Amino acid sequence: MSSNFGDKLKISIFGQSHSQAIGVVIDGLPAGVEIDMDKVYKFMARRAPGQNKYSTQRKEKDVPQILSGLFEGKTCGAPLCAIIENTDTRSQDYKNIKDVPRPSHADFTAFIKHGGANDFRGGGHFSGRLTAPLCFAGAVCMQILERSNITIGAHILQISDISDFCLDPVFVSASELEEIKEKDFPVINDPFGEDMQARILEAKNDGDSVGGVIECCVVGLPVGIGNPMFDGIENKISSAIFAIPAVKGIEFGNGFDACSIFGSQNNDEFYVDNESVKTKTNNSGGILGGISNGMPLLFNVGIKPTPTISKEQNSINLFTKESEKLKVHGRHDPCIVPRAVACVEAATAIALLDLML
Repeated sequence: MSSNFGDKLKISIFGQSHSQAIGVVIDGLPAGVEIDMDKVYKFMARRAPGQNKYSTQRKEKDVPQILSGLFEGKTCGAPLCAIIENTDTRSQDYKNIKDVPRPSHADFTAFIKHGGANDFRGGGHFSGRLTAPLCFAGAVCMQILERSNITIGAHILQISDISDFCLDPVFVSASELEEIKEKDFPVINDPFGEDMQARILEAKNDGDSVGGVIECCVVGLPVGIGNPMFDGIENKISSAIFAIPAVKGIEFGNGFDACSIFGSQNNDEFYVDNESVKTKTNNSGGILGGISNGMPLLFNVGIKPTPTISKEQNSINLFTKESEKLKVHGRHDPCIVPRAVACVEAATAIALLDLML
């Protein structure tokens, strides 16, 4: 099923943007692991809407209600199920997109795929709202990974044409990643972040939107995680990352830049440091043959501009097949990127824990 993920660890996400609740079932978690719910709440707050002037003003507390899977604060071996209520929906704002799909949104493909039975309110099951249960699952998985000294962190690398500094691919530390997580706007260089926020507000005031790039890193991952061919780290992470709406691309390590240089420039030469095998550079992004090599795992995720904008656009009526002008109402993010940072970390945690189990 399309809303399920995982082999050893199985994740199933359910609900729609305007349904009574959304949620997730996590099956395969090791039993007896204590879950700090305060840390879960803090992580999910990084994704929650309505917290600043450059995100949607939809107000949702995003407090998960645990229905099963925890006993006395620890995983008990049963599937962990949590729901998150939708409390601030304005379904009437979406009446005009029932027949007229938003350009570059899933309205059209969902209508065709499901024969017009799709829930179009807020994007239904195709909405970014579904990343809330994704983040809950990721927060749980992240705590389990942290017990093995594995740290996952991400930051905004680019908004529109404004770029932040990159993480050091060889020497990035867990403390550096944790420090970025504490920021309201997760960038390395704060002045760049201020310019990015100004660009988002500029687009918002113009009734438009912007996209960007998120850089994610994993440190502490042991050598040997992953498999060749169809079950490598790149495969697993990519599959989970593309569950985040608006993701349009992913590159590991040097990515597409490696295509324009010589092998002698791109190869990471080995050396021994205190009996540990390391590489002088990290163009591979910490992965060789789909398997972790002990260096920091690094990848970039490309996020498109939010398709729902307030500018009038050209569309068509799905029933009359005639051209129509579309003016979208409602509350939407002028830029998905800031709230997607936690989503990228969550999807990465889910994918890695599935491989490690």
